[in-house]
Order: sequence, then structure tokens, then C-alpha cells
Amino acid sequence: MRKLARLISILLAIAISSPACAAESVWKTADTLLPMPASVQELPGSYLPHSTTAISLSGPDKAQLKELGADAASILRDAWHGKVILGHSPGQADVRIALVADAQANPESYELQIDQSGISLKAPAADGLFHGLQTLRQLVPPDSQGRAIPAVRIADAPRFPYRGLMLDVARHMIPVEDIKRQLDLMARYKFNVLHWHLTDDQGWRLEIKGYPKLTTVGAWRKETVLERKLSPYVGDGKPYGGFYTQAQAREVVEYAKQRHITVIPEIDMPGHMVAALAAYPELGCTPGPFEVRTTWGVADDILCPSEATFNFVMGVLSEVMEVFPSTYIHLGGDEAPTIRWEQSALAQDIIRREGLKNEHALQGWFLRRVEQFVTDHGRMIIGWDEILDGAPSPTATVMSWRGMAGGIKAAQLGHDVIMSPTDNVYLDYCEGKPPEEPDCMVGYLPLKKVYAFEPVTASLTPEQAKHILGGQANLWTEYLPRIDQVEAKYWPRALAVADVLWAPRAARDWDRFVKRLGPQLVALGKAGVHYRIPEVEGLESDVVTSQAQASLVLATPIPGAKIRYTLDGTSPTAQSTVYDGPKTLDVSAPVIVNARVELGDGRLGPTSRATFRLGDDGRSGQ
Repeated sequence: MRKLARLISILLAIAISSPACAAESVWKTADTLLPMPASVQELPGSYLPHSTTAISLSGPDKAQLKELGADAASILRDAWHGKVILGHSPGQADVRIALVADAQANPESYELQIDQSGISLKAPAADGLFHGLQTLRQLVPPDSQGRAIPAVRIADAPRFPYRGLMLDVARHMIPVEDIKRQLDLMARYKFNVLHWHLTDDQGWRLEIKGYPKLTTVGAWRKETVLERKLSPYVGDGKPYGGFYTQAQAREVVEYAKQRHITVIPEIDMPGHMVAALAAYPELGCTPGPFEVRTTWGVADDILCPSEATFNFVMGVLSEVMEVFPSTYIHLGGDEAPTIRWEQSALAQDIIRREGLKNEHALQGWFLRRVEQFVTDHGRMIIGWDEILDGAPSPTATVMSWRGMAGGIKAAQLGHDVIMSPTDNVYLDYCEGKPPEEPDCMVGYLPLKKVYAFEPVTASLTPEQAKHILGGQANLWTEYLPRIDQVEAKYWPRALAVADVLWAPRAARDWDRFVKRLGPQLVALGKAGVHYRIPEVEGLESDVVTSQAQASLVLATPIPGAKIRYTLDGTSPTAQSTVYDGPKTLDVSAPVIVNARVELGDGRLGPTSRATFRLGDDGRSGQ
């Protein structure tokens, strides 16, 4: 089966390049697209680009059309290396782009048709046209000049309106240019939200002009815990810190907007605020002193619910909302131990005065008061699922991270929900098994498990399911100080998330996804993305056989990549044997097979291994 999949990939490349084979190969063209469109229909014939390509733009919003036309021209120049001219009439143009008003249509929907006359793309809004251009980018990839494009009609729209990735910069900062690079990749795969986690116990990363100590003090820690050695504690002895100016944050917001992505800021409260307490200790329930944390985990020290604290929070959020125009502001609300409030006379007085049940109810009161301030400014809040413990207001959106249960409960209560469970979409979890990935957080989250993510559970009624806005994958950076590590955790698992959140539920198919993944990994490689090379397939478990011989069948989803393997228990190198097809192993004595993918640039992927041995019953097991 795996050999057949590899053969299909080769035939696909040949078929797409041949006009004669175009009509019968369209389904294979669809199998290069990610995320999978809602509808793909093959048409007879193909389109062969000219040396000069004329693009027409029609519709009421001239400014947005001009931007989208420039995007289209860039895609086509990269693909065909020919001359591209904007501004022709639709009757004379090879590529026709149109905004067609339709108040009832999904603004992210689009229709893309390629036939002998050229390329037609239309949508009811600029979002849809932009998404259609990303599909066109995959159909006419860079350096594909001289190749006919199979005729096809695509009618597409996302399954969910919220399709997000989260980036934590509090533990380790990511330079602005590298954030822009991730936004480019997100746009290509039709994500529309970047959730930017800007503050935590280990650092405050956003300039707040009214509270300068947040960045002169709160943005810096004296050192960082070395690796995972929490007990006994060993620090690296290197001061660490930094922050984004408001000008830099606006630059990121604008860059994302041009790619039809909204940036949602997170200012976590009342917990995960030790960096703020280090800067302004009067905000705590104890006198301190407080120090920006050098270790990970959850701190007992949180904001005290005093009037000084509310003045601080409102001052901070006023500046945040000036920088970030997003509808949503994320207030965190997670992992806030109550011990300081239990010991605080002020907190206990508020509980009695407001008739609150306990400290969890006090947190709910705290966040409702902050939410009122946010809603008074025309915005809405998101909180992690712990906010359900404090009876949030009906307008609060719940981001469910501790599994799906919080999101299910929230939807049943009438809250909008963003599913983000650790089990499926915490991309700081290990994709491979340690020690192959020493920089990952606890937990094992291979690509296949990410692809199994399903935001809507069977326990929800159709009416309750309408509250599921979509999903989000999260990346916490405790062990990820470098951008190459960040990218390796995002990609390719973020591609699985993109497919789940955009494509129709009925289109979910793991084998077909792996087939579509291959061309995207090639594209990521050409773009210089440090994606994590997937393990070799075929060594997922040990093999026990009742025969003295066993068949070794290996595969990789990456077209053109080699598989290098060994049979002596050692990890393969660039000099190891290249796998060229199924092998018969003599297993009269146990054989340990190790294999790695080798890319064209010489990079080697993680090692997969399995033991093949002779047994009595022929069963396979771990």
C-alpha cells in the first residue's frame, strides 16, 4: 500500500505536467491541496499559461482589489516567471478576479475555476478572494512555468469561523521578523487568528507607557532554569528579557491584517502575574518582595482584588485595546491558586460584601468586573476554561484547554467556545518519543493524534454545537528559545490543524491527508522552514512473526526524500543503506531496524525503530 502511494505521487507529477492527462488527473490535483476544499469538480481540458498574463479586477472595493491583484501577480510571477499585467478588462484577461456582493454568503467563501480560457476567482468579500489565492498558490507553485494546469472548479468555504494558532512569547521571545514568517505560513493554510500570549510569570513582553516598570523590571529575569532540573534547581546564570514596543506590536497587527489574520492579545489575570508584581508589588496581597520567575509552573502569588489592581488592569487594557483592534481580548483566567486570597483580609471582605460563595466565585467577580470594562469599549473577552468556576457572564467566550469537557459545559450553558485541548493541539508536546525531542513539554502528540482532533463532540445538540466557533493549537515556549525549534513544533502538525478546522468533516481521511501532506512539506522545505521531518512509516511497533522471515516495508510522505536504514541497532547516518523497496528479513534471531528520512538538502529526520523477531503465535505487539 505504501509503495502504491509513492507510485501515485510520481504519476501525479507526470499527469499534472501533461495537458492530455489533465481531465483524468484532477482528483489527484485535489490531493495536493491543504486544507482540503469543500468541493472539487473536475472539468475537461487544461489551461496553459502564456508568456504574458493579464489580470482583471472587478468589484466595488478598489483598494482591496488592488492589494489582492498585487498578491495574485506575485503568485503568478513566482510560478511562471513571465510578465504579469494588472488592469485588463475581464473579456481580455487570462486571470479574472471579482468581488461579487452577496450578503447571505460566507465572507470567507470563494469559487475558483480553471479552464481553457484561463483562471476565474470570485468571492463575496476580500477574505474569500484571499483564501482563493492561497489555493491558487498551491495549484501553481513556484517555478512551475511551462506546465499545463488541469481544469477544475472549486467551491470552498471554511467549516469553522475561528482557526487559530497561539504563540507564547513570555517564556522566550520571538523576533518580529520571525513572527511575520509564521503569519505568512498561517495565511497560506487559511488560519485567521494569531493568539499572542504576551505576559506571564517569566516576563512581561508588551510596552505599557502608563506603567513603565512592566518593561524595565517585569520584562527581565535574572536567569532561566537549566533544562528540566527543577529539583535541585540549577540556573543557567544568563539574564534574559526583552519586550515589544507598541510600534512593533502595531507592525505585527498590520502585517497580519494584510494577510487576513486577526491578532488577539492575551494579558493573563489574575494569575500568571508575577512579572507585573515584581514591577509593582503593591498589586499583591502580600508585601513581597516579588521576582520575575526563573522557573516554569504555577505561582501562588496572584493579583489582589484591590481598587489599585483594577486601576492598573484598566490602565493596561486601555493601552492594549489602542494597539490591538481585535474584537476579542484574552484575559487568561487560568491557573490562579486561591491561597493568597484565602489569607487576605481584603479578599475575604469582598467575598462577604458581595455575598460570594468562595474564592473561585471571587475570581468570577474579578473577571466580570474587568469584562464590563472591556465590553464598555466595544470588545469581548476570551478566557481559559477555568473561568467557568466563577460563573462568567453570558457574553464571555470560553477557550477549553483541559480537555473537551470545559468546552462542552460552556456550549451547553450558551457560551461561545474555542476548543483547544491538550490531548490534541498542544504543539509543545513531543511529536516523537524522548530522547529524540529533548526540547518538548511532557506529553506525546504525534501528527496522527493532532489530525484526530474534532471540535464538535457527539454530546452536543445541533443548537449547542453552533456555539463551537472553531479551534486553536497552542505553542508554549518554555523549552523553545530558538525560532528553528518553534517552527519544528508548529510544522507540520499545524497543517493537520488547518485541515481539521477548514475542511468538511466528511472529508477527514488520514491516508489521504498524508498523501496531501507530501507536496506541502516540499513547499515548506523550499521556503526554508525548519519543519520537523516526519518519522519513517512502517516501524510504529515491534513485529512478532511465526515465520523465520518477515517483510520490511517502509515509506515517507515526502516526495523525493530518501530513507536510510540499519539492521544492527545503530542509528542511521548519511552513509547508511538507502531503502529502495520491500525487504525480506531473516528473523531467526531478533533484528532491530532503525530508519530515518533524508531530505534533498542532507537533513536527517528522527530515528524510527522496531524489533522484528520470531514468536509462537505470529501476533504483532508493542
